[in-house]
Amino acid sequence: MAETTAPGSIRLVVGLGNPGKEYERTRHNAGFWLVERFASQSGVALRKEGKYQALVGRIGSNGAWLVLPQSFMNASGRAVQMLAGFFKIPAAEILVIHDELDFEPGTAKIKQGGGIAGHNGLKDISQRLGSHDYWRLRLGIGHPGDRNAVADYVLNKPSAEDRAEIDEAIGRSIEILPLFLSGDMQGAMQKLHSVEKPKKAKPAEKKPEAPRPAAKAEPKAEPKPEPKVETKPKAETKTEPEKKGLFGSLFGKKK
Repeated sequence: MAETTAPGSIRLVVGLGNPGKEYERTRHNAGFWLVERFASQSGVALRKEGKYQALVGRIGSNGAWLVLPQSFMNASGRAVQMLAGFFKIPAAEILVIHDELDFEPGTAKIKQGGGIAGHNGLKDISQRLGSHDYWRLRLGIGHPGDRNAVADYVLNKPSAEDRAEIDEAIGRSIEILPLFLSGDMQGAMQKLHSVEKPKKAKPAEKKPEAPRPAAKAEPKAEPKPEPKVETKPKAETKTEPEKKGLFGSLFGKKK
């Protein structure tokens, strides 16, 4: 049956990831997540095709092919090369969906061509197609902050918060896919990028508070001198020795 897709439209959609239960929830499988969700919402069954070493499905009888290579990330280009060669699909009509370290979770952007930024899946596809001119839908997964930690980072699960952000970006990307597949790349990009979530603001560093100027001490009122009270010397009273005995008490003092 002859192909009826419009010239310049996308005919092959490739999600990148690693096969198997061990990897299905890891960051490197973000491309798988999007294509699997899009296939489910479109009612497309992805079936294993041994000759392509991939899970393959198609939107309608003459729509785009959906492909999940099953030969691990480093050999992703094998299935792409075989399908593109068999159906005579040029690089400019291929969309590759993959994880992107340079974007924060929640970010999704589209571009055509450009560098591969060390992504092994893109590297293999570019080598096998002999071109960088395919389209890319990049799903942000964040960066661990240390280039030596990247390999472990992409092969581990994102936090629940990051996964929710990635899923939200996948949802927005799926909304614009019909536009993109029909050949309206500019319309799809404008719609996706215009609602792009802003990057998370880093918490501002607290500046040390400037020392408050010391309050001017109010001059203390000098204590008023207490009035001097002149005290007259007490008159000395001579006390005579008590008369001892019975006669002293009866006759009193002698004069």
